[in-house]
Amino acid sequence: MYHGPRAEVLGYFEGLGFKCPPRRDVADFLLDLGTDKQAQYEVSSISSGSVPRSASQYADVFTRSRIYARMMDELHGPVSSNLLEDNEKHMLAVPEFHQNFWDSTRAVVQRQITLTMRDTAFIIGRSVMVILMGLLYSSTFYQFDEANAQLVMGIIFNAVMFVSLGQQAQIPTFIAAREVFYKQRRANFFRTMSFVLSNSISLLPLGLAESLMFGSIVYWMCGYVATVEAFLLFELIMFMTNLAMSAWFFFLSCASPDLNVANPISMVSVLFFVLFAGFTITKEQIPDYLIWIYWIDPMAWGVRALAVNQYTDSSFDTCVYNDVDYCATYNMTMGEYSLTTFEVPTEKFWIWYGMVFMAAAYVFFMFLSYIALEYHRYESPENVTLDSENKGDASEDYGLMRTPRGSTNETEAVLTVTPDSEKHFIPVTVAFKDLWYTVPDPTNPKDTIDLLKGISGYALPGTITALMGSSGAGKTTLMDVIAGRKTGGTIRGQILLNGHPATDLAIRRSTGYCEQMDIHSESATIREALTFSAFLRQGADVPDSYKYDSVNECLDLLNLHPIADQIIRGSSVEQMKRLTIGVELAAQPSVLFLDEPTSGLDARSAKLIMDGVRKVANTGRTVVCTIHQPSTEVFSVFDSLLLLKRGGETVFAGELGKNASEMIAYFESIDGVAKLEDNYNPATWMLEVIGAGVGNSNGDKTDFVKTFQESKHFQFLKSNLDREGVTRPSPSLPALEFSDKRAATELTQAKFLMQRFFNMYWRTASYNLTRFSLALILGVIFGVTYATAEYSSYAGINSGMGMLFCATGFIGFVAFTSVIPVATEDRLAFYRERAAQTYNALWYFVASTVIEIPYVFFSTLLLMAPYYPSVGFTGVSTFFAYWLHLSIHVLWQVYFGQLMSYLMPTVEVAAVFGVLLQMIFFLFTGFNPPGSAIPTGYKWLYHITPHKYSLALIASLVFGDCPSDGDGSEIGCQVMTGVPPSLSENMTVKEYMEDVFLMKHSEIWKNFGFVLGFIVLFRLLGLLALRFVNHQKK
Repeated sequence: MYHGPRAEVLGYFEGLGFKCPPRRDVADFLLDLGTDKQAQYEVSSISSGSVPRSASQYADVFTRSRIYARMMDELHGPVSSNLLEDNEKHMLAVPEFHQNFWDSTRAVVQRQITLTMRDTAFIIGRSVMVILMGLLYSSTFYQFDEANAQLVMGIIFNAVMFVSLGQQAQIPTFIAAREVFYKQRRANFFRTMSFVLSNSISLLPLGLAESLMFGSIVYWMCGYVATVEAFLLFELIMFMTNLAMSAWFFFLSCASPDLNVANPISMVSVLFFVLFAGFTITKEQIPDYLIWIYWIDPMAWGVRALAVNQYTDSSFDTCVYNDVDYCATYNMTMGEYSLTTFEVPTEKFWIWYGMVFMAAAYVFFMFLSYIALEYHRYESPENVTLDSENKGDASEDYGLMRTPRGSTNETEAVLTVTPDSEKHFIPVTVAFKDLWYTVPDPTNPKDTIDLLKGISGYALPGTITALMGSSGAGKTTLMDVIAGRKTGGTIRGQILLNGHPATDLAIRRSTGYCEQMDIHSESATIREALTFSAFLRQGADVPDSYKYDSVNECLDLLNLHPIADQIIRGSSVEQMKRLTIGVELAAQPSVLFLDEPTSGLDARSAKLIMDGVRKVANTGRTVVCTIHQPSTEVFSVFDSLLLLKRGGETVFAGELGKNASEMIAYFESIDGVAKLEDNYNPATWMLEVIGAGVGNSNGDKTDFVKTFQESKHFQFLKSNLDREGVTRPSPSLPALEFSDKRAATELTQAKFLMQRFFNMYWRTASYNLTRFSLALILGVIFGVTYATAEYSSYAGINSGMGMLFCATGFIGFVAFTSVIPVATEDRLAFYRERAAQTYNALWYFVASTVIEIPYVFFSTLLLMAPYYPSVGFTGVSTFFAYWLHLSIHVLWQVYFGQLMSYLMPTVEVAAVFGVLLQMIFFLFTGFNPPGSAIPTGYKWLYHITPHKYSLALIASLVFGDCPSDGDGSEIGCQVMTGVPPSLSENMTVKEYMEDVFLMKHSEIWKNFGFVLGFIVLFRLLGLLALRFVNHQKK
């Protein structure tokens, strides 16, 4: 349309037949050209047929203009020697990055360490977790018997698993940092390698601190070799394992599209590490075709190095130990025998091999992270939406102004005003008188701060009232107070609806509140979101047909029909703003509050939003809107203004008048205030006048609060406030009273919430397809790994128990970590809807409970299909019983994850505390140490661990069954071979399960009842958390 000098732009378009009005921003004037708004600028003396209308017509006119010809001459003419010199001197010399590699790396490292150290909640949480788990592990295995190789290897394995699994909690932090990296890397702030190095270096102090705290407690309390060399090597190995696993999880965060994928994949990778670490299944039991996994497993190298460090000490290089002659019996020393029990090599150089491998793994994982960040970025594409009004830009015909409704070129809906007798809302006048809002002083809790000081005003039906002022003036605070959204502080003064005191229920039932942040259940479509709001927030007595009509009315008013069936996720900012307004409008409120509805939008999008708001007000609703610095076009939409200055005091309150004439006249009448210049935004000028803008500041010279209180506008405000129906009751306007806390019936709430959760889960492929795929992968992994397993020997049954422990524990842990980000994300929409009394938290709880059941049972079936027959288990009835017990176990893990997401403020905190509790559960499951070896002081922890009952159910089902009337073919009836001297020679598998692991087949139903009891407990706690915990403070 135009490309040339800014100073000539008005003259150019005036030559085409357009005139910019005196009180019009030049930018707004230019934006309106080429749209259906340009007719107001056409000069009457010029024929309407001669002015350009379509984009192609503007382009044709411009190519024939003098400005275009001059531009082309410059382009095709000889290049100025000065330009060439400037280009060589200033442009070609500009490097890709401002700083060299080392300087930028140093700066990024300093920033990353600063950010890490400032995250005190995470550091404290991690420290508490490390110390607590160190004390639990060490007191459980306190002063272990060095001759019991299984016990010693068990604590080594548990220690390595803890420092490895604990790093998984950092994935949400890594992914959040990745989003910032994408933005800054696009702008060439620094090189990708600088970012990777900064993260790798920032891991060192935390890793070292965790290793020292945890390692010191475990090493000395458990009774490892009491030499300085062995202790330092132990700490160094733990530190290297910590770093290697941190680097692995950092790589997964860089390579995964989102948290829904990264969490479950990380857990599957941990399963590989744990399974092939050399403890749950020894090296010789691993099939030859999978042995390569053992040799690339960082945990296996860590376990091996720690075991060699312990048993190669000189105190174990002896034949006789605790009256047992190992040389005579086993032809090796005590230390060599203990290591070979788990097929660990006996040479001391394996310690150094292990540390070299983990250092190499650390570097390799960081290099992979660099590759992922540099060459494959998951950057969301810009949401460019072609509105119907832009689709015809290339057309020669200007269809935007003359096309009848129903054409593809339609832009504005024809609004049919509903007769008063058919309206399902009551027009409401909102009034507030002498409002004060006081909060504790954050610097001195004994003192208080007044954020609002005696604010009075009103908003009438059919009007839009703007709340304006500088940042910190109290605009949003005032609106939150009026709308009943403040959860803290002290409120004094009166808030009235139609002259009657406003009750909390009346405010919530008769008003809609559009928050600045556009929060929705993003898996729904726009039409579904509006329908959900209409059916749950309009009265039960309103016919369904009218509710559907109101949805279509919202789509019309806000021009959402073209995208009505588009899923919300991925919508543009402007579309989300319109949807936020539509969701509240669908509730048919009498009053609509909007907090900064144009924030983050360009002038054109802001005008589209405010045009929709204008239509809403024209239906007879009262609209109150905070806005920071609107364009002239947007400012002209408002009817009234309440202007605040910093400190929460009124500077102006009253009608704006046509083109803000009343407001302009008021301020121009004040001594010392400069007149408004032509083509200057009245809103910008007004803010500058009171010292809230970026220009001159009269706010320091003039007491605008006192000036207003002495003006006729203030007297007019007081007289209007004293009218009936404003601050005094009116006989014709009864008080707004509602018999029910919520508009919809309980059945309707349950129906729509179930429908929404069904759609959300069906459309969230990253969550459900990932867990289905991983369940199948886990089943194949276990099936292949244990395909040749036998369960009649001592080593075989222990290996089988390790298999059950891993299969049960990790499929549950995957479910636990996967559901946390999903539940936390949807929690934001729940907070908004609960504040509006959209539904009872009970039905949200019920829907989130029921929807998981089919997905959990199907995912466990995918695991069971390849796993159960491959590992040597038989029996159809046992298969279905196993499937049921495993599904119930995964189900309570999902519910436990939801509970953590409801209780904790962020995903990161939920992950940290979740991992802490899961590690405690793993420790006291009854596998390592077995139930019979758990110290008496910790028996209570053993009995309250949910994993104990899940594992006991499954283990006793497949290993603990030996019916007296059977043929003895069951695994539980087999007599074990290779039994150590501490056990009886003719012990059956069933007896071993009962005596050592305390898992009895006769207690299956009792254990099943306990698992169901934990499900009920976690769901009740989840319901209480939904009802009483709110991390969205106002």
